[in-house]
Amino acid sequence: EVQLVESGGGLVHPGGSLRLSCAASGFRFSWRAMSWVRQAPGKGLEWVSCIDSGGGSTSYADSVKGRFTISRDNAKRTLYLQMNSLKPEDTAVYYCAVGSDNPVSQGTQVTVSS
Repeated sequence: EVQLVESGGGLVHPGGSLRLSCAASGFRFSWRAMSWVRQAPGKGLEWVSCIDSGGGSTSYADSVKGRFTISRDNAKRTLYLQMNSLKPEDTAVYYCAVGSDNPVSQGTQVTVSS
């Protein structure tokens, strides 16, 4: 059974930074591409970023390009999202997901506010 546990969210001022982590178990993590998606209050899921199984190829939504960095540590079975220059519009629940699958986890809340 796929298990994903996100952590690292919180309240941050505009311009601040956070690093999200996603601990994975129940599947061959190093074989699978991974994604981050988010859901802002009252809105649908928005894809944020993805990374291939080896970590050599990444993609980002235009809204976060240049500010967010996705990475992974296959030995630790962990996915990361470094978020810099945060904006109020980045406020959302952030989920990690396997490939392009829908999230199956609780997510972590990120709130950007002064």
